[in-house]
Amino acid sequence: MILETKGLTKVYGKQEIVSGVDLQLEKGQIYGFLGPNGAGKTTTMRMILGLTKPAGGEILLFGKSLKTDRIQILKRIGSLIETPSFYSHLTGLENVRIAAKLYGVGDRKRVDDVFSLVRLEHAMHRKAGSYSLGMKQRLGLAMALIHKPELLILDEPTNGLDPEGIQEMRDLIKNMPSIMNTTVLVSSHLLSEVEQMATNVGIIHQGSMKFQGTMEELKKQNSGHLLIRTNDPERAWSTLKEKGFIVKLQGDQLKISDARPEIIQQIQQQLISNDVTILRMEEEKSSLEKMFMQMTKRENAS
Repeated sequence: MILETKGLTKVYGKQEIVSGVDLQLEKGQIYGFLGPNGAGKTTTMRMILGLTKPAGGEILLFGKSLKTDRIQILKRIGSLIETPSFYSHLTGLENVRIAAKLYGVGDRKRVDDVFSLVRLEHAMHRKAGSYSLGMKQRLGLAMALIHKPELLILDEPTNGLDPEGIQEMRDLIKNMPSIMNTTVLVSSHLLSEVEQMATNVGIIHQGSMKFQGTMEELKKQNSGHLLIRTNDPERAWSTLKEKGFIVKLQGDQLKISDARPEIIQQIQQQLISNDVTILRMEEEKSSLEKMFMQMTKRENAS
């Protein structure tokens, strides 16, 4: 296990910002840490990096406790939290060389390689202060990658980028495990963004984890519902209701919340045996985006 948190908690004043978060990240994954703004994503990442102290819980990185092996652990991690930090009066190349020196990277070819990786070779001799927002993000990524980290932690790396910059950053992240053997934890408030690059996802809302698993497992939760049209809606409704199915009559069609194949087969058998003709049967699924919104729906103040 690359990263594991157990009951991770953070309190500011009397408010619990992060509440008992259990997060597991295995080698080779791109883990999308998903939640609305203010959900606790950045605070969790800052605790993982030792930038802020937890109120409770445990953080294990590479099987070791952050409390006892902090320096050795952080040498194996690259990060880009909030806005990238660099010297605007220096060139991109000079900034990356400083990062290389701090990490003890003496290989000059590595500096060239990392500029090529983030597609910034054309601007490496320009002052970093003149870079566009997308270029600054890629420079920050180059500095985070200079020492070939085993774990890369990125907080909302596409924020503020134009569509082209978003696509470039997404492609870079997707290639990290294969090109650099780097595992990635990346936060976002957009499901559509995470869906296009993550293998695994964790959904956090108001400091608590609402879901954790593979992207495929998340999609399976979106089972949808079944819509049925028959020649006799009233009779079909009463027949299925008597047999214990949870069914609603909406106009001239039936709506059933369980659309598993075995349930569909049972419904067909019951209607046919009661001389009800099925005119149309279809499964209707909500979008993943809608499901995400339901998971993170803010409760009305009571």
